[in-house]
Amino acid sequence: MCPSPPPQPPPADSAAPVRLTAWVRGHVQGVGFRWHTRARALAIGELRGFALNTADGRVQVVAEGPGERCLSLLRWLREGDTPGRVEGVTEIWDTPRGGYEGFAIR
Repeated sequence: MCPSPPPQPPPADSAAPVRLTAWVRGHVQGVGFRWHTRARALAIGELRGFALNTADGRVQVVAEGPGERCLSLLRWLREGDTPGRVEGVTEIWDTPRGGYEGFAIR
């Protein structure tokens, strides 16, 4: 049996709601990365979710909202003027689950 292909990101012009889960690795803890991620998500607008330090040194970012806005946040995580040093970002796309009030730091 062939494995199913991974979910693809939404088109850049998509207003359909999606869920982005991204794991950011590098020097991203203890540098204000979660705070800046929250600020960027709020500036982009219409995003709900959180940024969380993980035990292995990464930051997990979960964002739900219009596809183009989630893509904008992902681009910033990969290429933006982030604090610390991003060495890589792994993401998965899914359908929104809801349950978030705004964008939180956890």
